[in-house]
Amino acid sequence: MGFLQKELWGNTIESWIIGVSLAIVLVIAFRLFKALVSHKLKKRAELSRTIIDDLFVHLAERTGIWFFIVVAVYIGSLVLVLPAQARHILKTITAVVVIIQFGVWGSALIYALIQLKLKKRADEGDSSAKAMIIILNSLGKFILWSLIVLLILDNLGIKITTLVAGLGVGGVAVALAVQNVLGDLLASISIVLDKPFEIGDFVVIDDYAGTVEHIGIKTTRVRSLSGEQIVFPNNDLLQSRVRNYKRMKERRVAFQLGVVYQTPVEKLKKIPGIIKEVIDSVDMVRFGRAHFKSFGDFALIYEVVYYVLDRDYDLYMDVQQEINLKIAERFEKEGIEFAYPTQTIFLEKS
Repeated sequence: MGFLQKELWGNTIESWIIGVSLAIVLVIAFRLFKALVSHKLKKRAELSRTIIDDLFVHLAERTGIWFFIVVAVYIGSLVLVLPAQARHILKTITAVVVIIQFGVWGSALIYALIQLKLKKRADEGDSSAKAMIIILNSLGKFILWSLIVLLILDNLGIKITTLVAGLGVGGVAVALAVQNVLGDLLASISIVLDKPFEIGDFVVIDDYAGTVEHIGIKTTRVRSLSGEQIVFPNNDLLQSRVRNYKRMKERRVAFQLGVVYQTPVEKLKKIPGIIKEVIDSVDMVRFGRAHFKSFGDFALIYEVVYYVLDRDYDLYMDVQQEINLKIAERFEKEGIEFAYPTQTIFLEKS
């Protein structure tokens, strides 16, 4: 019997050489493949502005040598005849290592997805976005690695049903104890992701109005028109009706004016046309309508609607002032009198 046919631990030396050689070759092949892929991905990432290419580079770099070694050893062991217990231990080790490697890849993927969503805002100096990147990344990794640990324990033969039940009860107790804090935290995440408003937006919340200055983990701060800072819990904001004026593309303006009852019908018919001419002569304005609306207590009421083609409040006030002055000028020229509260008293001689 030749040397290669001698048995060692239940396998011929030839089988051991084949298994070890296969494992070594696979490790080298995996390393070369990783280096080649990383090199090509890095070149592509340098030419691309998207974060996706950077993600693939990061995933390739986060693939550890220990992962290659364990997988190569397991594949090399397939040519050997091993005791059932040894085979089971090797399978368990391989499964645990593969699960951990998927956890590492998952962590990188979570971070990349969060960056993809919030990086632009963070680069623009949005402090809330920077905070959310840290919070969401930590929360995502905590959930991921909790699942990873449970999978590892399950592969090690530990029954996790009781453990999961215990964690569930404990989680409920903790959640009840800090439900207000958790509510504000989840609300802040919702605000950052859904973006009903951003820093710099002018908002009206119930009876309060102002400019958003800060979106934090627990509160949002708004600078009111009178100068004071108003602090809102994030959870309260999500339960309120928020009007965001910064996202208004154009401002609809409706107002009424009244003329005296003594105005002749011919002049009453001319009033809508006069108002239309006045509004059309003003820049950054689109005429809506002008109608003789109703008979008031002391005036004939006209309703006017127009649109300011910008959301700026100061521009709106300038436009309204110009329209009011031009209407007054035209009415004076046409001999049309504005109405004001009056009473007529009739006296009877006894």
